[in-house]
Amino acid sequence: MMSQPSLRWGLMGASDIAETRMLPALRRTGHQVSAVLSASLAHAQAYAQRNEIPVVLNDTDAFVSRTDIDAVYISSTNDRHLDQARAAAAAGKHVLCEKPVALTLHEAAAITDTCRAAGVALAVNHHLPAAGTHRRIRQLVADGLVGRPLAVSVRHATLLPVRLRGWRLSDGPGAGAVMDLTCHDVSVVNPLLGTRAIETAAISARQGPWQAHSEDVSMAVIRYENDVLVQLHDSFTSAYTPTCLEVHGDAGSLRAVDVMKPEPDGTVTLTDARGTREIEVVDRRHTYDITLDAFVAATTGSGRPIVTGEDAYNALSVTLAVLAAARTGSPAAVEFVPTPAGP
Repeated sequence: MMSQPSLRWGLMGASDIAETRMLPALRRTGHQVSAVLSASLAHAQAYAQRNEIPVVLNDTDAFVSRTDIDAVYISSTNDRHLDQARAAAAAGKHVLCEKPVALTLHEAAAITDTCRAAGVALAVNHHLPAAGTHRRIRQLVADGLVGRPLAVSVRHATLLPVRLRGWRLSDGPGAGAVMDLTCHDVSVVNPLLGTRAIETAAISARQGPWQAHSEDVSMAVIRYENDVLVQLHDSFTSAYTPTCLEVHGDAGSLRAVDVMKPEPDGTVTLTDARGTREIEVVDRRHTYDITLDAFVAATTGSGRPIVTGEDAYNALSVTLAVLAAARTGSPAAVEFVPTPAGP
């Protein structure tokens, strides 16, 4: 059942993520999809027919001027996010943008500033922080169940599906495991710790059985304030590795398995002086559904997006530092604006 009013949506980008993730979530939560925009009219027509979308356009001005669109979901290539967000905001449309929000911090700030000035809601689809598992973990840490956090470890290593072995393996803007996966990890770690990331060291490689032009695996270590060390393993090449998040403190450790994915699965266990026990996770709604509910609440002024433009800026900042460290072989400083920790 819907917990928020419905919106009329336009899709800016006839993408795989929109087709396989966002469209089902929009329809599960009672929203209407009015139109799809793509640079390729033929592609958009086939896409619209497959997904029962009534209107197809390849002109941005015509798209954002439609009166049957209240909000847009931007899932085009990363280099188009800024121009499309500007056009949508200028037309008074609320903006839900796919991650990473942009390719540079300047562009990320411009998207946030543009939407704020236009008075429209902006959210970025880092869906993982919405999960009931991650919200429970943040609450446990905030409540002191692990004591003072000392280290966080994220393993976000999976096998890239065949259908996605296109631009992600290219040398195009936003390609590679770091921009695709590391930004997800950081969107989880930043609100978990609620402190400033200082610097990072990283190594990347090409491991897969394909001709990759960008890194398909990366390992990074990031130092946050209070000398908390964060380790990230991101990969397109691991077929049998469960994703995992661990938080280690001076009074206990949390281990969450199978939680770095959109589906509301995974387990959370706490180990402390009392032993090891599983933590109950009550909210098992899909992460996209929760993200949409929070976004709609933001459009009415009754709530906050799961990931705001500022949050996405911070996730991108750490991600770009990891990418720079991996490509140069030298530690990279992080430009970061702290955001509050909490559930």
